[in-house]
Amino acid sequence: MPRSLFDLSVDKVMKAEPVTISFPDGRKVHSPFPSPADWRDHWIYFLLVDRFNNPDAMPKYSEPCGLYQGGNFSGIKAKLPYLKKLGAGALWLSPVLKNPEWYKNFWGGYVISDFLTIEPRYCKDPQAARNDPELADREFRELVDEAHAYGLYVIMDIVLNHAGDLFNYEGMRDAAPWSDKEYTIYWRDQNGTARGDWTDIGLINNLPYEAGVWPLEFQRNDFFRRKGTKDNSNKPYQGDFYTLKELVTDYKIQDKPVFPVRDLLIRAYQYLIGKFDIDGYRIDTLQYIEPEFARVFGNAIREYALSIGKKNFFTFGEIWQDDEESKIAEFVGRNTVDDDHLVGVDAAIDFPVRKRLVNIIKGFMPPSALADHYDYRRKVLKSVVSSHGEAGRYYVTFIDNHDLNERFHNPLYPEQTKMAIAMLMALQGIPCIYYGTEQGLSGNGNTREYVREALWGIHHAFSENHEIYRHIQALTKIRNENPELRYGRQYFRPCSGNGVDFGYSEYNGGVIAFSRILNNAEVLVVGNTNVNTRQKIYIAVDMNLHPLNKEWKIMYSSHNQPEKPETTSLQGPFKCVRVSLSPMEVQILK
Repeated sequence: MPRSLFDLSVDKVMKAEPVTISFPDGRKVHSPFPSPADWRDHWIYFLLVDRFNNPDAMPKYSEPCGLYQGGNFSGIKAKLPYLKKLGAGALWLSPVLKNPEWYKNFWGGYVISDFLTIEPRYCKDPQAARNDPELADREFRELVDEAHAYGLYVIMDIVLNHAGDLFNYEGMRDAAPWSDKEYTIYWRDQNGTARGDWTDIGLINNLPYEAGVWPLEFQRNDFFRRKGTKDNSNKPYQGDFYTLKELVTDYKIQDKPVFPVRDLLIRAYQYLIGKFDIDGYRIDTLQYIEPEFARVFGNAIREYALSIGKKNFFTFGEIWQDDEESKIAEFVGRNTVDDDHLVGVDAAIDFPVRKRLVNIIKGFMPPSALADHYDYRRKVLKSVVSSHGEAGRYYVTFIDNHDLNERFHNPLYPEQTKMAIAMLMALQGIPCIYYGTEQGLSGNGNTREYVREALWGIHHAFSENHEIYRHIQALTKIRNENPELRYGRQYFRPCSGNGVDFGYSEYNGGVIAFSRILNNAEVLVVGNTNVNTRQKIYIAVDMNLHPLNKEWKIMYSSHNQPEKPETTSLQGPFKCVRVSLSPMEVQILK
């Protein structure tokens, strides 16, 4: 196994020579696996490796906790047919790189100690993988190849901002408050113990592999910030992420345009593409690295992927901020802030829309809040995207993830979940569904562990007859058959109860209404967020596309017996279709 980024074996892997992989049943897959033409053609299934499936053992807990539970690569591989039938197009896996062996709070894998090696705890025989790290590499590569054979792309979750909790601060603290001066630090040994005599990793003789950080090029104190926890008030790109120690990604060689930490991270993540045939990266805590590094990284990864035949490698990042022109342009897409001519990462996780969509469907906000936000976004993106229809390329939409305290689904209101998923499948963006949503997981509490359940531990964990599983299947089919829902321009539609007074629905429990238009075709999506009241309402549609008295077809409804919409009519200045929606019903019309 390489312990250096400049080992000859790393160079060999990065050449990524084409090969054909054959399976015992006659299937074949070519590597490097070609990228999709457009990522909007697929939706993403996000799973935590430790919490998804283990065919050989039950989880180790009944109540939420942070300890390692035993989900593994073979468990994911066993459920690839289940995920393919569900309709997923890509799998986003939580980080799979090695964490310190002594670290037991191991649900997620974000505590990286080796940027080149796969975590042995995710293997069928963890002890064998510890003894032979190549075994872990093989198991992970087999999972990726098998996913490719099913037509599924694989996205790896990665970290650029920090490594694991690899050292303590003076006073023997895991974390320290921000300081403008560097602290004295004490590196941990193979047992996780901070050593008082290990204050400089570069001076440690015969550093054990289970201690410190790897590959060896990272073994420099000055490559770590060592100034304590992030102070967001005045240093947004500096400081540890809680106890996770920040890399100095703005480290620059004096009088030279050379950033060694950035270069090392780029080479490590290029190597992983060549080694494991990955199709995309989700970048953790992207907003905490320097925007120029985000752009450099996105560009460098894109160029390496192109050089080995992956023409549309996908990068998307965690940016919690609301939509602002400066934030989007700093990190994502064509740069319009600084004149460095680089194209950054491909997309951002869509926290702004998630916040509004969840509150609207739950009845805490009016639908007008989402409509107004999309109108604002269209203005913000004018200098960033080439056309209104292209905006969907730059966002990964979602309703649930691992960093929340509660899941969206409430068993008392399953129709709310169906509506939320329908909106994900129809709004601009690349939809992402969190593992277990399709089985009605509904964890909630006062910590994030409540949304990190071990899926395989529940009764009928992978039922293909669950109503939400079937709902996602049906919506996937609709989305695949209607390019408007993948590429179309998007317009929120004024609506009216009386046919006279039109506007976005401005009350809680109102109607969400928007169109996706591509060329000369319009798809209309309408949802009644009221849990008690039927809504009969006029929805404005495109004036030029629809002759009067035109019939509309319900392509999808979340109710078994939807009421047929009326034909196109003229109501004041608007051409309209009048729809009747049961409580919490969503319809997709064409």
